[in-house]
Amino acid sequence: MQETDSRYKKTYPVSWSQFHNDCRALAWRLLEIGTDWERIIAIARGGLVPAAIIARELDIHFIDTVCVSSYTVRSQGESKVLKNVLGDSKRSLIIDDLVDTGKTARIVREMLPESHFATVYAKPDGRPLTDTYITEVSQETWILFPWDSEPQYLYIDPIADLSRIREKR
Repeated sequence: MQETDSRYKKTYPVSWSQFHNDCRALAWRLLEIGTDWERIIAIARGGLVPAAIIARELDIHFIDTVCVSSYTVRSQGESKVLKNVLGDSKRSLIIDDLVDTGKTARIVREMLPESHFATVYAKPDGRPLTDTYITEVSQETWILFPWDSEPQYLYIDPIADLSRIREKR
């Protein structure tokens, strides 16, 4: 495994159930906007799962992808467009799992300037580039998505217990 990027001080693990619920909450928010989108454009790879959930919830059958690569394990590198997307962006809904620094969002918004950009999670640096999101997390938090982890039983002391241990020192 590669060395952890020093920007990340916290980890926020997200379960499949929580992620599905957050995607459904995003779909509700998008439905309230009332736009009749013709297609969803998923930003691959992270946007593929939320795009599938949102497509189902909004009954959108036309799904395309745009592929921009910048992440490795816990670090960001130079962004590279691997697959572009063509067509009218006016009634397109761009979906991603997360907007972090905004590098990917800027690239995709330039390709599709009239699209609505929605993410499940947003960090402060990238948040201004989104039109709709569900949960904001701090910039120094690494979100551990369910497809990047495996479920296993792990006993962890409650936070209150850890704090009592520190007080005894």
